[in-house]
Amino acid sequence: MRVNEALGLDRLDVDLKLGIVHIRRTKFGKSRYVPVHPSTVEALKKYAESRDHIFPAPTAAFFLSERGRRITASIVHYTFATLSQRIGLRAGAKGRGHGPRLMDMRHRFATRTLIHWYRAGLDVERELPKLATYLGHVHINYTYWYLEAVPELLQLATDRLIPRKL
Repeated sequence: MRVNEALGLDRLDVDLKLGIVHIRRTKFGKSRYVPVHPSTVEALKKYAESRDHIFPAPTAAFFLSERGRRITASIVHYTFATLSQRIGLRAGAKGRGHGPRLMDMRHRFATRTLIHWYRAGLDVERELPKLATYLGHVHINYTYWYLEAVPELLQLATDRLIPRKL
């Protein structure tokens, strides 16, 4: 999910019983439902309980700042950079510098998904539209952007195209 999609979530968009998030405010104006891993559902439940304890008067937004308002993208990016620095993933002062960006998580997810599909022997070309839908792309061509030149992924794709001779 994109940062702005997560920040745009309202309470009604997050179904923690079914483990599904309804994303309405997308980059391309196309809504979608996203299944959420059970571990993420549990983390969201804990967050929601804490949020509701601190802010008993419900607001529409699912994610709230410490002031009880919808969180902004700039705060999320700053917080991610600061936390990345604290755990040693980012060099530089006060959350700035060089290191991972939050959007890199989407790239990693897409790449790891493809590697998993190749290892499982799935037809990646056939599976790719699923990944495009999950990422919220209106066209599969936008998904190819995420297929970085990761050595393992390139080797798996090459092996599929040109089987090694024993």
